[in-house]
Order: sequence, then C-alpha cells, then structure tokens
Amino acid sequence: MTEIMSEIKRDHMLKLIEEGKRLDGRGVTDVRDIKVVTNVIESADGSARVKMGKTEVIAGVKIIPGTPFPDTPNVGVLTTGAELIPMAHPTFESGPPGEDAIELARVVDRGIRESGMVDVAGLCIVPGEEVWMCFVDIYALDYDGNLFDAANLAAVCALKSATIPGEQYGKGENKPLPITCTPISITEVKIGNTLIVDPNFDEEQISTARLTVTTDDVGNFRAMQKGGRGSITLDELSLCLDRAVEKGAEIRKIIG
Repeated sequence: MTEIMSEIKRDHMLKLIEEGKRLDGRGVTDVRDIKVVTNVIESADGSARVKMGKTEVIAGVKIIPGTPFPDTPNVGVLTTGAELIPMAHPTFESGPPGEDAIELARVVDRGIRESGMVDVAGLCIVPGEEVWMCFVDIYALDYDGNLFDAANLAAVCALKSATIPGEQYGKGENKPLPITCTPISITEVKIGNTLIVDPNFDEEQISTARLTVTTDDVGNFRAMQKGGRGSITLDELSLCLDRAVEKGAEIRKIIG
C-alpha cells in the first residue's frame, strides 16, 4: 500500500509541476517563507537560526587566536563544518560526518570563501605569527529539503553577527568580524523537464539533477555545485543563473 500511495503522490507532483504548480501551493520559482534569528547561542561569538519552510538549521561561529598556515602567514583562517544530526530526519545517522554532511560544508564554505565575504587579511594579529581563526559549525535541526540554502543563510547570518573577542584573549578591543558582502546560494532541482527553486524533501526525492549557485551583492557568480545523475542543458543553466541573481537579491532584502 505504501509503494502504491508513493507512486500516486509522485505522479500527482509531476503533473502539477508540468502545469507550473507545486504540492505546497508555490510556483516553480517561489522560495518558502524564511525566518532568521541571530545571536541564539550565548557561548558563540556569532550565531543564527534559520527556517526555510520546515527546514531548520543553526550555525555558530567561534573565533580564537592561532598560528597562521605557512603559505598564508598574514591572513586569518576560516573553516566550515556541518553535521546532520539524527533528530533532524530519519535518514540521518550519528557518527562521523558522512558524504552528505561533507558536501554541505564544502558548498557553504566555497560560497563564503570565493565571494571574499570575510576579509581574512583583516584577521591578522601579528604577521607570520598570530591570526584569528574563525570556525563555522552548522547543524541541521529539521530537514524538509534544501539544506544547502538554509545552511548558507545560517552561516552567513552567523558570520554577519559575529564579534572578534579581542578583550577575552588580551588582543585589544572587541570588534565586528570584517564582512565585505552577503553571499546567497540558490538551489534548483530538475523534475521532468522543469527546474524548480528551493525544493522540499518530496521534490528532492523525485528530482534527477540539482544545481546550487552562489552570488554576491552585485550579482557576480561566486560558486556553483552540480548534484544528481541527470543532466542540465546550457539553456537550463542560463535560466538557473538568472534565477540565482534574482532570488539572491530578494533574500538579501529579507535578511537585511
């Protein structure tokens, strides 16, 4: 009975999408409602909790002094990690980060790093000796599709709220983390011959391809990640890029 109902639901979703509609009432380019709350973790130097529809992610930033890498002696360190905890979804398991968590962290990290969101040169304390090391930890709390964009938003908002704790370590006054822009990722999946923005869990399950595109404040493309076994044509890629710019601008207005 479960398999039959699943096929019925799948066919219904496919038919709706062909008509430019979705099961939750959205159009193919509509993003779910977004809610952001910052400074939600008292022990962190910056934090944010983000909800996109029913998908919920929390991110925390910790900033400590440390030794720079030998090949970049005058710039700070930025590291991003992600964990998919079991309470977020039945498919998530406890233990070391799996492939999905690693990919999630890399996609978010790439968007932040390649956009130059954090001025890492501004994190240098003593050239060649000491820099600020910024660690971003992302946790999925509730998964109903599109962790990439929810995690991106949580990490970005956490970084924008972060303060360098100079007083705590005797390194001068506290000051805001040097932020240059707000990178926003937009994820689309291909279902049949249709591309839809911000897929929920059910939509991800019947999709054949996924594309996540990150833009900066002026609409420059900073990062891109393809997923799924299906293909995306050049025309479809062009459409995804245009939507990434448009939807990225919309989301920046929402988060401020």
